[in-house]
Amino acid sequence: MNPEESSSSLVETISFGLEPLALIIRAGYDEPGIRFFTPPTFSQQVACMQHPAGHKIAPHVHNFLFRQVLYTQEVLMIRRGRVKVNLFSSEKDFITSRTLESGDLILLCGGGHSFEMLEETSMIEVKQGPYAGEGDKTRFEDKEA
Repeated sequence: MNPEESSSSLVETISFGLEPLALIIRAGYDEPGIRFFTPPTFSQQVACMQHPAGHKIAPHVHNFLFRQVLYTQEVLMIRRGRVKVNLFSSEKDFITSRTLESGDLILLCGGGHSFEMLEETSMIEVKQGPYAGEGDKTRFEDKEA
């Protein structure tokens, strides 16, 4: 099973067939302006913004807007350490793995995943809530190829 990958050295999208699995933005990504990495169909949006000193974003509030979320997508920001991420298809088949380092960000947007801390690691996780406990996920055996 070969995942379809479109990759630069700093931004990588990992898919299996038509199923998006992950988006990785490496710590070194540093482009001016605003770049959205996710399609508007994702329930979790990820963008990178770089502006010069003195740039202002006008004050604003976000409007109350009903959104229906059917699938949890999560973003992990590696604050420090190294983490091996295994990616699986929705059918729980191992697809590929990547190592994330300090400053890297990953959007887990489909399929399954597991983690192994290669060093002491601190991460920030952002996902839709509230967390539903064990009803929020289905665990399975990590059958890494």
